[in-house]
Amino acid sequence: MRVEVTLTGRVQGVGFRGFAQRHAMSLGLRGWVRNRYDGAVEVVAEGERYKLERFIALLREGPPWARVDDVEVRWSEYRGEFASFGVRG
Repeated sequence: MRVEVTLTGRVQGVGFRGFAQRHAMSLGLRGWVRNRYDGAVEVVAEGERYKLERFIALLREGPPWARVDDVEVRWSEYRGEFASFGVRG
């Protein structure tokens, strides 16, 4: 499965990208995380659905200094386009 997640709140400048990358890698997910210009954080991840659901739950919590106000989740079919999980921009 593939999931695209957009998180808003105090999610930039609080270590969110590194937090997401560490948890994605520990779950064996592939994809990326990046800061958007509008202050949101965007995540694209692929893997088994139960692992993605766990990852989304972790993203909702965020790192200690973050405040996640809203989470938008869009599911789609697995595409297999990523070799690992990285941080972009």
